[in-house]
Amino acid sequence: MPVVREFTLPDLGEGLTGAEIIRWLVEVGEVVAVDQPVVEVETAKASVEVPCPYGGVVTARFGAVGEEVPVGAPLVTVAVAASEGDDDAGGSGNVLVGYGTAGHSAAPRRRRVRPVQTRPAAVPAPQPTAQPAPRPARSGPLPVISPLVRRTARELGVDLATVSGSGPDGLILRADVTRAAAAVVSRETSAAAPEPAVAWDDDVVPLRGLRRTVAEKLSRSRREIPDATCWVDADATGLLALKDQLAARAAAPRIGLLPLLARICTAALARHPDLNASVVTEPDGTPTGIRRHRAVHLGFAAQTERGLMVPVVRDAQLLTTEQLAAEMARLTEAARTGSLTPAELTGGTFTLNNYGVFGVDGSTPIINHPEAAMLGVGRIAAKPWVHDGELAVRQVTQLSFTFDHRVCDGGTAGGFLRFVADCVENPGELLRYL
Repeated sequence: MPVVREFTLPDLGEGLTGAEIIRWLVEVGEVVAVDQPVVEVETAKASVEVPCPYGGVVTARFGAVGEEVPVGAPLVTVAVAASEGDDDAGGSGNVLVGYGTAGHSAAPRRRRVRPVQTRPAAVPAPQPTAQPAPRPARSGPLPVISPLVRRTARELGVDLATVSGSGPDGLILRADVTRAAAAVVSRETSAAAPEPAVAWDDDVVPLRGLRRTVAEKLSRSRREIPDATCWVDADATGLLALKDQLAARAAAPRIGLLPLLARICTAALARHPDLNASVVTEPDGTPTGIRRHRAVHLGFAAQTERGLMVPVVRDAQLLTTEQLAAEMARLTEAARTGSLTPAELTGGTFTLNNYGVFGVDGSTPIINHPEAAMLGVGRIAAKPWVHDGELAVRQVTQLSFTFDHRVCDGGTAGGFLRFVADCVENPGELLRYL
């Protein structure tokens, strides 16, 4: 007889405790192979497709699109052959690199309380995937299994006892809570609005996944870091000429402007190692020391459809300019396709932000916590400039440098920025330090 195995959301690592369901990749009744991806989820770090270590027929799915699922909560149940469903057969164990599966982890799995369901002994026939009709609210324990649902109800002022759940066995989902809150607002607005007034409802976009993480980091950075910014205009005509010269070599990999700026950053940090640092703090934010990093893990801003991401080039100081270009191109493509791993989005020690691609001249960015500094590069535009004692039209950019004033003073920051500007104006100067 087939045995029904439950596959739960695996440990995601990086301190992550849950993920949001983006889309289901399988239907109830569908036959899946071992290690076949069954759902795509978005964590606070990246979006990933989660493969199931069991092969068989999908008998149930848990969680709707947009719902946040905690680690250890069930994702799907799969009916497998009896020989594969024995206790000593724990699946392939290959859910994700670094992610544990049931039967392969020594740590106990965390489960959320949910109504007891009678599992069929045999493989059920495929069922329609339409959502069941909402059930009326019941007395006794509320069928709510997600802490997120309870928190959402508290924030929206919704009494869960009045909510009809649309999930299995009357399970109350987050969508049920938000619909109930919207219905209350709509009734109150309609009652208060005089005829023929029109009630306009504002859209509230929840901060979830990556956007929520970015918001939290920026808020913490603004609270904790006493930042300051200095800037300087630089003649980038020579740097553009170098880029064009390297591009003319058709056989070689393309080296754009960003890798050249990254190379300048690593050279500048070698001369000013105090800036490749982070402040050590107590849990209450009290600073206790400055950690100087030996390696330069260079983050760079990449705009994607999911928002701003900052992939990190590991050990950037050890790479050639050509290798920097290749790695930055790889990470940029991964950011755009949503396939960056958590490790590729964390651990940076310095950030390069080329906001000039948006057509702006300057900016005072917020430091990427817990780093101590960030270099910003504005657009490169033709401007009048005194060159070799004569007025000429040159390609000019504005460089800004935002730094943690606890790590260094204005003299160190100014020296760093001046070195960067000199290298932008005379790229050959880099040969002195490479």
